[in-house]
Amino acid sequence: MTDESTEIFDDLYIGLRAGGALRKERRGEPLTTEEREALGRWRRLSAWRKAIAIGGFAVGTFGLGFTLGSLVFGRWRKA
Repeated sequence: MTDESTEIFDDLYIGLRAGGALRKERRGEPLTTEEREALGRWRRLSAWRKAIAIGGFAVGTFGLGFTLGSLVFGRWRKA
């Protein structure tokens, strides 16, 4: 179970690195060895692992935004 949770974080990190590499590739910039490796690993991941990594990132981002928003805008509301 512990190995699976670390794999999810690894998949998320690979996805973030691959996303940056894809942007550079679209702009025609040369990729470093690490960026090519990240792209290759991301492309080899199965679809369900990509979905979990992207979904985890989306849920985490939404949760962080929701929490910060409630802290900021919650102070303006009167009970």
